Amino acid sequence: MQDIPRRSFLTAVAAAGFATAAAGAEGPEENPETSLAGRLAAYAAGVRFEDIDAATLEAVRILTVDALGCAIAAYDEPPVRGCREIALAAGGPATIVGAGTGTTPDLAAFANAAAIRYYDLNDVYVAREASHPSDAIAACFATAELMKSPATELMTAIVVAYEIECRLVDALDLSGRRFDTTVFTLPAVALATGRLMKLDRARLTHAVNIAVNDHVPLAQTRTQTLSDWKGIADANAVRNGVFAAMLAQRGLSGPAPVYEGRSGFFRSVTPPAAIDTAAFGGSGRPFRVTDSGLKAYPAQVYTQTAIVCAQAVAKAVGDLDQVAAIEVATTSRGYVMSASEPEKWAPRTRDTADHSLPYIVARTMFDGDITNDSYAPHKLADPAILAFMNKIAVKEDKAFATPKGNAPPTRITATLSDGRRVVHQVDDMPGFPGHPMDRAGAERKFRGNVGTRLPGARVRSALDALWSLERADDAGAILRQLTIVS
Repeated sequence: MQDIPRRSFLTAVAAAGFATAAAGAEGPEENPETSLAGRLAAYAAGVRFEDIDAATLEAVRILTVDALGCAIAAYDEPPVRGCREIALAAGGPATIVGAGTGTTPDLAAFANAAAIRYYDLNDVYVAREASHPSDAIAACFATAELMKSPATELMTAIVVAYEIECRLVDALDLSGRRFDTTVFTLPAVALATGRLMKLDRARLTHAVNIAVNDHVPLAQTRTQTLSDWKGIADANAVRNGVFAAMLAQRGLSGPAPVYEGRSGFFRSVTPPAAIDTAAFGGSGRPFRVTDSGLKAYPAQVYTQTAIVCAQAVAKAVGDLDQVAAIEVATTSRGYVMSASEPEKWAPRTRDTADHSLPYIVARTMFDGDITNDSYAPHKLADPAILAFMNKIAVKEDKAFATPKGNAPPTRITATLSDGRRVVHQVDDMPGFPGHPMDRAGAERKFRGNVGTRLPGARVRSALDALWSLERADDAGAILRQLTIVS
């Protein structure tokens, strides 16, 4: 058999590979009426653009603007560049944000999601766990570009991805189970991109089965010293979700029933829970996409209110040399994820520091802000910050309940050397449900993220196209407006 160069093979697959195979996918016995994968597939196939209300469509536009701005902001970061170079080496017609056309749809989804997520500045959905559903936007754009889908289908797919991921986050408890929340991205992306590929319910079900069975991620990603993978893990789940849909589209079946089976998700990963897909968004019921919050700072969600709190306390204290002790009260999950491990008290990597409540509080009180520069190596090793962190104690306040979708609350109490106490509490954040970001706020954040990488006229043109997203006839053309010219 003649050898086919990898680039030519992948390009050919990407260009021609979205024609539906004639034979129906057959596989292990599964009752699609009762299995979770089958019910999720039925929901994903049934959502129509006409079912989506104006507020939800506006949320999709704002979240897309935000996600793409975050991708441009992280463009030059070495891990993001590494992901992009791997994608570009494959070749193909799919567009990589900032770089232009040049890869396959699954790798475009991977590289773009890595850029969107890397700074921890993209959106976040908070319930029992926290997730970043905007990573799925990268997958939806990549698939819509290859399928030449109308933008109405692109926006519908984004709504579907958010709905499924957020509803699974609502229902299933991974705390203490040693698995990462990116496991919820897998079925969300497989179904959102599968419907863009026009898969029927049976094939959508197999896409879920393939995606979930072989790609369940470990929670070590967000434990102890955090690595580059913290910002890339969900991009890999996005890639696997797209690839699973591509396989199902070609007629491959997956292990079933993947959730309820003898060795399935509910026995291996987390106990089952009631998930009523009939209560999902649509037919007058609100969609979860409107419950996703947009961050003001490049840091873990459990630190967002702490930053605002620390700014207020530092201003009230004035001279920080007066501080004898700091007590930070947070939610149970906030304590576990950002202060319970010794590595969070002496962060050596950017990825650990932006998940460290004591570091974030100390750095904010000294600098008045948290930016991407807050995690420079010399700042992590700053003796003044490390000494100040020794004055900090973090505790769980059992009275704090995390409002669905909102930023978890924080209270900071500073005890001064003369015995005086300064107390400040922040219960929610602008940009989150109850105080959603509007177009003006989204544009300010987008321009701040893009900086000087793109000329002003092109920024304006891209924003205009995104604000009228449902009228676009080429998803790739929108992404190519964000190409950075060196």
